[in-house]
Amino acid sequence: MSDAQIQHAIAELVPRGSRVLDLGCGDGAMLAHLQATRDCSGYGIEIDDANVLACVRRGVNVIQLNLDQGLAMFDDASFDVVLQIDTLQHLRNAEVMLRETVRVGRVGIVAFPNFAHWPNRLSVLSGRMPVTKRLPYQWYDTPNIRVGTHADLGTLAVNNGLQILDSFGLQDGQPVRFLPNWFAGTSVYKLAR
Repeated sequence: MSDAQIQHAIAELVPRGSRVLDLGCGDGAMLAHLQATRDCSGYGIEIDDANVLACVRRGVNVIQLNLDQGLAMFDDASFDVVLQIDTLQHLRNAEVMLRETVRVGRVGIVAFPNFAHWPNRLSVLSGRMPVTKRLPYQWYDTPNIRVGTHADLGTLAVNNGLQILDSFGLQDGQPVRFLPNWFAGTSVYKLAR
């Protein structure tokens, strides 16, 4: 699944006119898309210098910040939606950031590569770590410091007292609601306090 397909599918979850905070916003493509197609406003949070510059060039408001330091600079419910797209697996304090996502936003949308997708399971069964479009790195050079499954995020959300408003998978740009833990390369959760 391409980044553009994931971007489009996630954008459909964001209500028009929302104030959005995008955690780990990369080059700002998602926020630029939301501004152009859904009349949203907001900020991106990014640590990488080149990505911060790319955001500025796109006209996306960006704050350079290490997410492992938390979101204390934002009040409760400062945003309508907080996005955490392909970010959670890179964070040392994933559990804290999951709670912060729904503290700072009225709704949090979290998406990440689903390690339990059947091709990944097959790869592990054959004795190798998976390398796929969604997990494109070898085990020794991956920026992911953890891997998780669709089911794992659901359990983590419940254990932290979060409300699951919706959950599904994405595969080839399409929502997967039947056994997403098996049949989807990307896991998506919509959460609230």
